[in-house]
Amino acid sequence: VQLQASGGGLVQAGGSLRLSCAASGLSFSTYSMGWFRQAPGKEREFVAHFRRNSGHTYYADSVKGRFTISRDNAANTVYLQMNSLTPEDTAVYYCAATRVVLSGIRDAGSYNYWGQGTLVTVSS
Repeated sequence: VQLQASGGGLVQAGGSLRLSCAASGLSFSTYSMGWFRQAPGKEREFVAHFRRNSGHTYYADSVKGRFTISRDNAANTVYLQMNSLTPEDTAVYYCAATRVVLSGIRDAGSYNYWGQGTLVTVSS
């Protein structure tokens, strides 16, 4: 199984980025997908989740209204559209796959597979 995250970079505060995560080696449509992030010196934290087969999405309070998670099962890809970025969004962003449907979706330990991470840096 491989999850390949991309799309990170340097952006000014108020700007936007779109992250992508291409999956291979798994039956993508049968997995719920999540995005997490880890800032320097901090623990990895939940960002967003897209439940398999339902279209239901979940977000951390800190990104709600600014970030949008989406997926394209035909392309085996999950996306994270990030708008109105602030320096507090600076982190390495990871995509992850899980069979968990509801309980534990905000818990990194519930995810079976992880991408390598892509760095997002927001300058003030």
